[in-house]
Parts: sequence; structure tokens; C-alpha cells
Amino acid sequence: MRFNEELAHIATYQAGKPIEEVVRTFGLDEKEVIKLASNENPYGTSPSVVECIKANAHKAALYPDDSMCALISRLQRHYGIGYGQCIIGAGSDQIIELCLHAKATKSSKILMAGITFAMYEIYAKHIGAQVIKTPSKEHNLTEFYELFRQHKPDIVFLCVPNNPLGECVGAKEVYELLAHIEQESCGETLVVIDGAYQEFASYKDSSKHIDPRDLIQHFANVIYLGTFSKVYGLGGMRVGYGIAREEIVQALFKLRAPFNITTLSLAAACVALEDIEFMQHTLKENFAQMRRYEEFAESKGIEYIPSYTNFITFVLENPYNSSVICDTLLRQGIIVRNLASYGINAIRITIGTQEQNSRVLLALQELV
Repeated sequence: MRFNEELAHIATYQAGKPIEEVVRTFGLDEKEVIKLASNENPYGTSPSVVECIKANAHKAALYPDDSMCALISRLQRHYGIGYGQCIIGAGSDQIIELCLHAKATKSSKILMAGITFAMYEIYAKHIGAQVIKTPSKEHNLTEFYELFRQHKPDIVFLCVPNNPLGECVGAKEVYELLAHIEQESCGETLVVIDGAYQEFASYKDSSKHIDPRDLIQHFANVIYLGTFSKVYGLGGMRVGYGIAREEIVQALFKLRAPFNITTLSLAAACVALEDIEFMQHTLKENFAQMRRYEEFAESKGIEYIPSYTNFITFVLENPYNSSVICDTLLRQGIIVRNLASYGINAIRITIGTQEQNSRVLLALQELV
């Protein structure tokens, strides 16, 4: 059977291995396996969310409110944005896909960092667009500007903070780049600010904080993406959102499938957004535990990328090999992310609970 020719140039996205697969492959007890590969919240989700899901379980047979009024109104209050400036997606991934289909064609160029979230490139290739990457692996905004002037891309992706590396450019520098892009493209280049980990970056360093309301007040050609999968602990519920001016949101709504978010997901997200105590606990514990990994790397002479997220990236040198280390840990029931597929000898570790991190660090101690 023949398929669209673009598929021949697309690598399948490799998600973190599920616990169930590791249990089957290595014959381990499920309780012995810890998953620190997909940047999920190790503290689960808010207890109030759990109660909400139980209370709304009887609605599982019903289609959700397709206006998503309850969640959108809460996001409007949370961010101080206006009516018609928010769209909900099945994870922020879906909003990324909608942006590509709304703006790009086969003749388009899409600009992104040398190493960044893989779905930007995958969705761009769905359309047959040309992907332009900066020479630097991390976000170098000088290179972004130079490539923007050279190629005049239809879409620019900025992952702030960046996944899978963890670095984060400052808000001031982002605004400066946005001003150049808007002026020199006459507002025709769409800039996607992926803020999946913004809560972590803002907590660690206020200079990294990007306010979606302020962002779209200043720039008509920008969309901000957020998610409930990380700090809110709803990875399994798949809820993301985009915030932009009405013109952009209305265009994306034309591509959105009806009922793209489940009834329970919408209810859970509404409650999660209001549990500030749970979010603050997650943020505090995350960076306290991250410091243990930093100290380990410093004691072993291992390079790590200062992280503004809920994970840390170790960049390895010979004789250490990321594939060998990840496979060895996997056989012990420890799932971390091998970044060899990105062309670097590195591992990414989600920051877990104190107990989980102790086990990982002990295993790494034996390996290095």
C-alpha cells in the first residue's frame, strides 16, 4: 500500500518506556519499577482531583461540554485573559499540530533549536515543510534571529524551558527576539512559546517567567502553550491549552475536532488549577531533590545542564555510554530517558521522590 511520501522522512516518536513493558520484558515486580523518563509528577495528582474524578465517574458515558466553558473560564481568570483568547487541546501537543496545519504548507520553513521537543519536527514533516535548526543544541537566540532573517520561516518554535535539555532563556531576551520577528515579518511569522515547564522556571528564577497575558498584549503573532501534564500531575488525562489573540484562536478552532477532551479530563483540570498548595509542594520538592543530582554530578565530574524543569540532563563523555547506562538501569527496574536518538551521549532523568532518587543515585554510583 502506498502512503503519503512525507511519512518516509518521519521518525516515529519514542515515548518513555511504560512500566508494564519493563515488567513483561525483565520479569520484575511492578512495585520494583520506577519510571523517571517521561517527566510525570512523582507525587501523583492533587487529592482534590482524585475526589473530583470519583464524583464525576458517572458522566463517563456522556460527551463532554464541547464549549469547555468551565475550564476556559477558569484559565481566563487564572491568567487574566479575555474571552476568545484560549483553546483547549488533548495535551499541548495537539495545539502544536493545529498551529502547523493552520499556518504551514509544503513550501514553509519551520525554525527551532538544534535539540528540542521532537514533535515540532514531526508535525512539520507531516505537512512536508522544511525544518531549520540552529547550530547550537540549546536555545541561542542570536542564532534564531540570524536564521529568521535568512529563511523568513512561517513558524518559530521556542521551548521555554527547553525539553529535553532543561535550559531556559530569559523572558527579556525572548521579548527582544519577538519584537524583531514581529516587525520584520509584518506579523506574518507565527511564534509558538511552549511553556510546558514554565511553572518550574518561574519558581526557580523570576527572570525566566513569561506572563501569557502580557505576551499576547505585546505581540499579535504569538501563541503561548501550557499543559496540565507536568506540575499539575495530569499526564494521563491529556489536557493542554493555547493562549493567543482571537484571530489565532479562531483559526485553530476551525481545525479542532469536536469533543477532543474527555469529560473527566475537563473536570480534573478545573480542580487541579485551583489547588495551589499541591503545586507549590511539587515545585519545592522538585528543586530540593534536583540538588542531589547536581551534587552527584559535581562529585563525579559529570557535566549536567542547569535545569529549570522537573528533570535533569547528564551529558556523558567516554568511557560512559548513555545507551549502556540506560539499559543497565532498565534491567534494575529504573526507567530513564536515553537521548542518543537526539544525537548526543546523554541521559535525562525526571526528578522523582526522595526514595526514588536515592535508588537512582545508588545505581548510578555503582555504574560510574
